[in-house]
Amino acid sequence: MDYKLPKRIENSNKSTYGRVLNIAGSDYMPGAAYLSSVAALKIGCGYCFLASTERAISAVAAQTQNIVFVPLKQVVEHLNLPPEAVTIGCGLSQNDEAVETFKTVIQNTSPETPIVIDADGLNILAKMPVLFTSKGFKQAVVTPHPKEASRLLNCSLDEILSDVPAAAIKISKIYNCVTVLKTHKTVVTAPDRQTYTNSTGNNCMAKAGSGDVLAGMISGLIAQGKDIFEAAVLGVYLHGLCGDIAKNKLTEYSVMAEDLISFIPDAIKFYLNEQIKI
Repeated sequence: MDYKLPKRIENSNKSTYGRVLNIAGSDYMPGAAYLSSVAALKIGCGYCFLASTERAISAVAAQTQNIVFVPLKQVVEHLNLPPEAVTIGCGLSQNDEAVETFKTVIQNTSPETPIVIDADGLNILAKMPVLFTSKGFKQAVVTPHPKEASRLLNCSLDEILSDVPAAAIKISKIYNCVTVLKTHKTVVTAPDRQTYTNSTGNNCMAKAGSGDVLAGMISGLIAQGKDIFEAAVLGVYLHGLCGDIAKNKLTEYSVMAEDLISFIPDAIKFYLNEQIKI
């Protein structure tokens, strides 16, 4: 598969490269909101709007001036614009407020709008799948690790690990989505059984926050106009490549999630210069 990165246009502006609306973070997990938002920008999208709690917004604002902040009570207004991509779940928590936020986002997002669901969003989804499936989303991506996948399929972890591609395909069919099932060889599947098994990445990425970076990278690529399957494959490959570069420079012990973001430019350069085909 010869997947290309989004084109950069000489005569362009921030709107050319799309808007991500990222519903992420909570009072005690602002880092997930930061990582997923900055990763979307670093991979090339034009805007990232972060909808989160006041406490999380304050924490993220202290770290970066590159994100537009949205109070949770205004999230429906921004969904109605609509953005080129919606991401929900990174560090969202599973308290009552988070569950209501998830319901509101699913109910008010157009079925045509690409949506990426990660982390706590997946855990909430597993408890109320009909809310999602009845909406008829046409461009959804879910990014579970094996335990989250077991919840989505209501089966044991051993069943997931015994045949990861089969589990990913089953999720894709049930939820009509692209599935990114994250393991040491991450698998990307589509409802039509199209499958990609990733070849990049290593154990340095087994750190909290790595998945938040991946969710942001995928949504940032979608915002720039990439097809959701292609965006997922490119995001997974480049995310793993960031881990490989980081391991070489920082050792497999010392890489943190924010380091992966800092190596996105190196991963892009390598991908472009080597004319990689995946």
